[in-house]
Amino acid sequence: MNLIISRKMEKRKHIYTEQEAYQKLSALCAMSEQCCHDVQQKLKRWEVAEDMAERIVAKLVKEKFIDEERYARAFVRDKFRYNHWGRVKIEHELKLKRIASRHIEQGLEELKEEDNLETLRQLIEKKRPSVKGKNEYEIKVKLIRFALGRGFEMDDIMRVYGDLE
Repeated sequence: MNLIISRKMEKRKHIYTEQEAYQKLSALCAMSEQCCHDVQQKLKRWEVAEDMAERIVAKLVKEKFIDEERYARAFVRDKFRYNHWGRVKIEHELKLKRIASRHIEQGLEELKEEDNLETLRQLIEKKRPSVKGKNEYEIKVKLIRFALGRGFEMDDIMRVYGDLE
């Protein structure tokens, strides 16, 4: 019994050669958009040497498997469409992934003002029945906090909330 437990507890590490790591990552990048930061984190988890990791990332960028602008645009579209995040949260998450400001701005151009307000309106309308409060003011504060947490801007929240009243 102890032998079985100790074997399960052992971490099985596979040491990748530069070519193996490159092939795995190029296949990953071909399936879904990746950014340099995510790929570097994966290489770090694989315990690939820094100089080798830099060469692999440079080769992936050179061969267009990784494109930060393309990644930013896809990230913005997906997080807005499927997660219903606002501009602020999307921008923050992209900054955490160390995407350049110019790429973030280009990605955020994907968001249209009308779509942003309509999504926010739908979120507030859907959330409203489940929010409990002693009075209308307390409910309004909770809905505003909810929308801020989703990454929407205060001006947009007030505009949409004003239209709903």
